[in-house]
Amino acid sequence: MNPPQKRTSGGSHARGKTVADGAGAPSVRHRDIDAERAGQRLDNYLLGELKGVPRSHVYRLIRSGQVRVNSGRTSPSYRLQAGDRVRVPPVGLKPTAASTATPDRLEWLGSRILYEDARILVLDKPAGLAVHGGSGVSLGCIEALRLLRPESKDLELAHRLDRDTSGCLLLAKRRSALRVLHALLREARVDKRYLTLVKGRWPEGTTKIDAPLVTHRVGGEARVKVDESGKDARSEFRLVERYGKTASLLEVSIETGRTHQIRVHAAHGGHPVAGDERYGDQDFNTYLESFGLKRMFLHSHSLSFEWPDTGEPFSASAPLPDDLRAVLTALETRRS
Repeated sequence: MNPPQKRTSGGSHARGKTVADGAGAPSVRHRDIDAERAGQRLDNYLLGELKGVPRSHVYRLIRSGQVRVNSGRTSPSYRLQAGDRVRVPPVGLKPTAASTATPDRLEWLGSRILYEDARILVLDKPAGLAVHGGSGVSLGCIEALRLLRPESKDLELAHRLDRDTSGCLLLAKRRSALRVLHALLREARVDKRYLTLVKGRWPEGTTKIDAPLVTHRVGGEARVKVDESGKDARSEFRLVERYGKTASLLEVSIETGRTHQIRVHAAHGGHPVAGDERYGDQDFNTYLESFGLKRMFLHSHSLSFEWPDTGEPFSASAPLPDDLRAVLTALETRRS
């Protein structure tokens, strides 16, 4: 499909304003695309405008012609240009946890913000909270933070963490910042480090695992395995502490950000992550329950990078949560 024709009439290139599309449809909106939004795919732009609408429904709106760019039809993959005008149709949604929640009920999450400026936000994500809604989860980190920061219209996840992983989660507050962060992540210029407890005695020093990963969907859930036909995946594991022959605490840095990468690479190396119900060792998990482990022991403890435009360094860190620290204390007590 050819890209839509650029409209030639005058008008502001602001982020957008609501205008009537005829007397019978007052809730239709037209959005004028500015330079900040230029380069974004149409489907991703609409997911931000129509928060809570499933991706499949967004595609139907585009393909049925209810969404138009410069008065013409186009494809979900069309990349918006500065000056484009997007017709956003009205979409009715049933009330959800995200739409009925109020900022005062989310103050506990706001207290976990580690850093915030005009470009980015870093959250100490709690274990058990998904990064976004969907798959039976009505309210995730991104939806909750948008409620807490309604003025940050472009707040988006720069990367993701598994639901049971705690720690540093990086978000962009501007489209321009998101583009920069995505480029840094693609080029492996963001140093992301994790702490994890694994089964058995990990060898001394640093161990690099370079093993491609392939992802399959089983009943809507991701299942990942090492396979030569998969995507490139590289992890570096450094021994921090051993707890006899039972377990080892490791610091992990990842050059790539594949789904379940640390968990699958650790299991591939013969030392599955403690508490991992999908790729772990059930007997080991059951044993560690006696030490107080109630979830997967994986924590994103730091991230750092340099802003390419200024060379200014940035870093953030999240301390190991009390529940995981208590497990280490119990292991240390048993060892002594």
